[in-house]
Formats: sequence, structure tokens, C-alpha cells
Amino acid sequence: MDDQGRKVIVCDNGTGFVKCGYAGSNFPAFIFPSMVGRPIIRAENKIGDIDVKDLMVGDEASQLRSMLEVSYPMENGVVRNWEDMCHVWDYTFGPSKMNIDPKDTKILLTEPPMNPTKNREKMIEVMFEKYGFDSAYIAIQAVLTLYAQGLISGVVVDSDGRVIKVGGERFEAPEALFQPHLINVEGQGIAELVFNTIQAADIDMRNELYKHIVLSGGSTMYPGLPSRLEREIKQLYLERVLRNDSEKLAKFKIRIEDPPRRKDMVFIGGAVLAEVCKNRDNFWLTRSDYMEQGISCLRKLGPRAT
Repeated sequence: MDDQGRKVIVCDNGTGFVKCGYAGSNFPAFIFPSMVGRPIIRAENKIGDIDVKDLMVGDEASQLRSMLEVSYPMENGVVRNWEDMCHVWDYTFGPSKMNIDPKDTKILLTEPPMNPTKNREKMIEVMFEKYGFDSAYIAIQAVLTLYAQGLISGVVVDSDGRVIKVGGERFEAPEALFQPHLINVEGQGIAELVFNTIQAADIDMRNELYKHIVLSGGSTMYPGLPSRLEREIKQLYLERVLRNDSEKLAKFKIRIEDPPRRKDMVFIGGAVLAEVCKNRDNFWLTRSDYMEQGISCLRKLGPRAT
């Protein structure tokens, strides 16, 4: 709570899962699928301990997914279905999970880099107009990952984005991160993306960025991924920067940071930021700011790429 007794919560809305909890927490209080399901055929009113309802969200929807028409409100970290997203938030803030009174609560939400301005505006509109939160803040997920790792600069590798249903081919899925053409996706592999991103930065910053490549998200938990990523980036650096001069490669410093709790890094960073700033009134967008200024109050968050 802040100095005035208001709860401070963090809600990390991922494409596949929602992670929510309180400021200052080391772990999310709740993790559940970001999914909404509607019965395909309403044959029974109860299955096991679960009541079959016209609309099912989160854990309940996941348990009965074979009987439901399932939708995921978010795609690539961006809300595509606002009606279903509100159902997910109803479930998050209601008695099933956080069980809070928004009027006495501050909320820190997360967003992906390059989140469209319209999406951010709609998030704030819903938080203040539908739920009536006291205050809100929207933080960039990659920045929160750095905060969780105690950094202020670095490159974040988070391969979250879409939900994919797979069977036996899941054992081959990690290779697709490095060779997207294996799943008929045109684009660069993860190592080349990281290399090109760092090389596009100012030359004075590159050495520092190579030393702080931070893995985040559940898709980076595959065994051997950190060492494979380091090896491939070194090879790219050798070929494209050093022109195959292997003697100079010994001076090249690279570090892949793979924290054991990286599945929850965005939430942890959000919990740290919310705890540090819970009593800083100039940090938060307040409901009174929104009522007086409308959507233009978002300028308080500072410039963001769109």
C-alpha cells in the first residue's frame, strides 16, 4: 500500500498469460491463461467441479478448452478484441483473483515496445472509465525486464508474441527461433536480430549492449538456448565486423544474462518500479488527470515510439 492506504497492483498482460500481483512482490500472486471461451454445445451445466457458463475465462476456460470456442484477446502483445480483453480484466480484478476495489487502487500495466498509440489510449480509457482506478501507469515490458535485472541499459530478448498450438513438433520448435524458415516464416533468426539491433545502435554504446543481452519470457527457457545464442552472435561478429580475423575475437566481450526467473521478469520489474514509485504522485496518471485532460494526460508518460 502507499502512504494513503491505497493498494498498488501490477498487471502484466501477455499474449498467452496474465501475471498479476502487488507492488514489491517477488512473484506474481496469480498466473492464468489470457483466454476467453464460449461453449460450442451446451450439453451439461457442470463438469466435475466446474460450472459450465456462457462465458468462461482464464483457468476455467483452459480446463474445458476442448468444449469451448476459445479466443485470445491479444496478439503480438497488442489487444485485438477489446470486449474479450475486458472479460479477462473482470476476471483479474474480481473475486476469482485479485479481488480489489479499483477506486482505492493504483495499477501498473505493461505494454510491448512499439505499442500503437490507439491501443495505449484505449487501455487508459478502460482503466478509468470502466473500472474507475484511482491511478494508473503503463510501462514498456522490455524496460521492466532491465529493471528486474538491476540494469538501466541493455538488449532484451523476449520471444513472446503469439499463441501457437503444437503437438510432437514442439521438440523441434527451439530451432525455429534460429531458423524461422523451418516453420515457413520469412525473417531473421533470433541471433541475427540481436546482432543487427546492437549494430544499429551508436558505436559508443555497442560494447555495453553486447555485455548486457538479457533473456526474458518462457520461450527462452529451452535448455542450451543461451549458449547457442552466444555462439551464433560471436560467429556473426567474426564474419561481419572482424572480417574473419579470429585473433581479434578473443577481445570481444559478450554476455547473455539468463536469470532463472526470466518467465516472470516483466512482472518482477513492474513490481520493483511500482514499489519505488508508489508514493510519487507525479509518476502516476490519476483519474482526476484523466477527467480534466482526457486522453492528452498520456503525455505525462513521456514520448513513446508508435
